[in-house]
Amino acid sequence: MITKLTIDRIMEATDIVEVIGEFVQLKKRGANYVGLSPFSNERTPSFTVSPAKGIFKDFSSGKGGSAVTFLMELEKFSYPEALKWLAKKYGIEVEETIESTENKEEENHRESLMIVTGYAAKFFHESLLETEDGQSIGLSYFKERGFSNETIKKFELGYSPDQWEAFTSNALKEGYQQQFLEETGLSVKRDNGTLYDRYRGRVMFPIHSFTGRVIAFGGRTLKNDKNVPKYVNSPESEIYHKSNILYGLFFAKKAIRDEDNCYLVEGYADVLSVHQAGIENVVASSGTSLTVEQIRLIGRFTKNVTILYDGDAAGIKASLRGLDMILEEGLNVKVVLFPDGHDPDSYVQLVGTQAFKTYINQNRKDFILYKTDILLKEAGNDPIRRADVIREIVESIAKIPDSIKASVFIRECSHQLEIDERALLSELNKMRLAKARKEAQQNTRTIEPVDYLPTEELPQEQPVKKEDSSQEREIVRLLLLYGNKMIDWDGITNTYIGPFMIAELGDVNFEHEASRKFVAHYSKEVENGILPDEQFFIHFSDKDIVDLSVTLLATKYTLSDNWYEMHKILVPDEQVNMKATILGAIFHLKKQKVGKILDGLRTELQKAVGEADTEILLNQYMHMKKVEKSISDYLGSVILK
Repeated sequence: MITKLTIDRIMEATDIVEVIGEFVQLKKRGANYVGLSPFSNERTPSFTVSPAKGIFKDFSSGKGGSAVTFLMELEKFSYPEALKWLAKKYGIEVEETIESTENKEEENHRESLMIVTGYAAKFFHESLLETEDGQSIGLSYFKERGFSNETIKKFELGYSPDQWEAFTSNALKEGYQQQFLEETGLSVKRDNGTLYDRYRGRVMFPIHSFTGRVIAFGGRTLKNDKNVPKYVNSPESEIYHKSNILYGLFFAKKAIRDEDNCYLVEGYADVLSVHQAGIENVVASSGTSLTVEQIRLIGRFTKNVTILYDGDAAGIKASLRGLDMILEEGLNVKVVLFPDGHDPDSYVQLVGTQAFKTYINQNRKDFILYKTDILLKEAGNDPIRRADVIREIVESIAKIPDSIKASVFIRECSHQLEIDERALLSELNKMRLAKARKEAQQNTRTIEPVDYLPTEELPQEQPVKKEDSSQEREIVRLLLLYGNKMIDWDGITNTYIGPFMIAELGDVNFEHEASRKFVAHYSKEVENGILPDEQFFIHFSDKDIVDLSVTLLATKYTLSDNWYEMHKILVPDEQVNMKATILGAIFHLKKQKVGKILDGLRTELQKAVGEADTEILLNQYMHMKKVEKSISDYLGSVILK
């Protein structure tokens, strides 16, 4: 368990904009920062970060919280994992009440898998650098490929000894459990129950998560045996989903953001060579077909993707259709084709950094125009094949969500295809209309008819009405913002707002669950002589309270500093008359609660049997009406004047 002192140091050092900026491209807007949600697919930014409050709020998914919460939501970290990640980032030594080294199996399953892959990366890297076979076979291979010592160390390249159980026996000896060796795919079980190494005799390419931890491996054989697969990759596991991973992204994300462009290549060696040449904004799909999830990963940092292909024409044509997905996600796609026989790895090593950059700048083409050129050459003068090419190109343009950008490509392609622009526009509109109809039909099918239950089968407990919830949430908001503030209450005495509100609300029953829990915890802290601030609840252990706090503290819209100067409209400030703000919230809530009591009494009066019961209920009703009137009078005289 991490000590409170360490947690406090981590929280003090953490810059939420800096942390989230490693995962999301943020732009300053007023006092806050905005970006596209990493939790949902959106094209209009609704993700907001408030550095002053130390919180983020994603208005598209409803998620929100501190930097720790963000890491837990995005990377599925546990609370201690998120704290340790921040501690590592800011160079803070983590103190724990129980030494984690005493037990190799950490507090959760996911962390155990991470620990095993981390150990494996260290084992393979040391085998490469410190063993005779590693140096003569593995290290020689990497050197022949032109990789420097710095690159080998940075990417943690390694070598798996050409023995059946070299890694597995060492891991078991060190106390790592067989279950996790199997689940990560590092070891394979024989029929007799024993384990052997999956990657024996291969050079190793560790695959890093978004936050830099090793989660999987790619192993390349150095043998010429055709029966041996060239590459063996880690199987899917709880920590590794290949469709969500881009090789090299951890090392490339800052450069992608700075350059506002991402180079997408095919293999590990392409990434290593291009990165080593000083062009660090490069990633690979690791030999798998590009997925929507991978495209959205890139989209967090830039809207510009440049595909770097080798000279294999067959491979290019096979991948053209898949690249339509990039257009569909709203990214700008350019393509660079290298001379025959070259891929990014070989070409950058042949010509050097500057010539490589120059070649890219002079030879990159917009994907649509590039695709048009490739398909037209293949179709030749065959009119039927040319017609098919036209339809395929328009299908690609139809995937572009930006209508202005699509119309520009229509104009460009009309010249290239030698066809009237209006004909292309007509075809484009047909495709978009067909797509809209199909989506509408699918949405209609998903709406299933509801069979209403008879009255007696309805659940007894009804949800809290919206107006009840909003009034209770307003109390929570005021406690969050001003509870630990002192105000001059009547010109004579100064009063802390939090304890005053808690005392005034002692007879109020909160029905909104998160608000009820919040007020209960706030009351408990006040009893202990503590006035908790907003940071106390932002980092609270109860997720419902954190979500409520962040929702109330965050705002999707902020007024410009020039609002008054431009429009001469003065926006009221609730802090000008804090007494009216606090009493208004308290008495509006009390009036609402009294109103509900009166509704209940009216219902009971209608059902009352006998004069005695009626008289008792009537007396209660008249009493509550007096209470309601006194609250209304108080609101009118104190709050509204």
